[in-house]
Amino acid sequence: MLDVFRLRALHAVSVHGSVGAAADALGYTPSAVSQQIAKLERETRTTLLERRGRGIALTDAAEELAATAEQLMGILERAETGLERRRGRPAGRLAIGAFASAARGLLPGVLAQLAREHTALDVRLSEVDPHHSIDLVTRGVIDLAIVHDWNISPLPGLDGVERAAIGEDVSAVVVPAGHRLADREAVRGEDLVGERWICQPPGSVCHDWLVRMLRGSGREPDLAYEVAEYHTQVALVAAGVGVALVPRLGSGPLPVGVALLPLEPTPVRRLYALWREGASRRPAIEETVRVLRDRWRLLFPDGTTGSAGGAAWASGVPGPAVEGAPSADARPDAAGVASVPGRGVGEVTDAA
Repeated sequence: MLDVFRLRALHAVSVHGSVGAAADALGYTPSAVSQQIAKLERETRTTLLERRGRGIALTDAAEELAATAEQLMGILERAETGLERRRGRPAGRLAIGAFASAARGLLPGVLAQLAREHTALDVRLSEVDPHHSIDLVTRGVIDLAIVHDWNISPLPGLDGVERAAIGEDVSAVVVPAGHRLADREAVRGEDLVGERWICQPPGSVCHDWLVRMLRGSGREPDLAYEVAEYHTQVALVAAGVGVALVPRLGSGPLPVGVALLPLEPTPVRRLYALWREGASRRPAIEETVRVLRDRWRLLFPDGTTGSAGGAAWASGVPGPAVEGAPSADARPDAAGVASVPGRGVGEVTDAA
């Protein structure tokens, strides 16, 4: 009978594309993974890996064996879930993938609470764009993904994947303080026609949403600056070179020299937790989803809808507290950074 641990190593190489990446995912050394593959080759009397350029590739036989191993990993996951439920407490390793502003604005408190309350649970976090994290869940690379979609671009149904809603996040437009729209109570898409935009690079969910929204105003948007970090976007806005759209989640104090404007209709992105069906009843998944929802309600006490509270935030009411970030009424520091009275949001974090 084929050794399960060696099949797991082969499956990891298939999923991650290299021995080194597979080793990182499994928590082994690259040499240990290579040894497992070599033993599996001897066990099956089949060449499984071959050199291709500077890397390696799976042979046709290995691809077939890896597909079978993936089915086996699903069976083992269901078995482990059943055992964990019998123990009645979260345990084992839980790999989470989250987009950057969720990793910054939501997950620190979640991870700290899980570590404090469930010492048998080993949680690992990777920062991943939602476009990629969904695939990583389905392939078994991560156990739980924090993703988002937008009100004009909903997340499609996914076979073999279950999800739970966490909350709704709103966004607002950031413009230079001397901008022609800076004193407006709110703006609409048509007011922003002809602006030079600062946005995330192509391929990100936020980039795709922004392009669709702006094209709805009848003109091709001018995406002048494509940068992945929100604080870089805001720095460019403060320099007067363009405008940007920033989310409420994960925000902290804006620099002096920018204004925050509500956009109508309000851009809303919905946050979800995703996991494989085979792990649906796993206590670690259930507890993590519960803590995520509780944390959201703590950060956004105005409700999980993000609508009424989001409108207040974009109109100048301070956003939710972000652990480790200055308060919304902070005074300027030596670098001259502070919230703008009546307009402050927060230290802006990475894209998505």
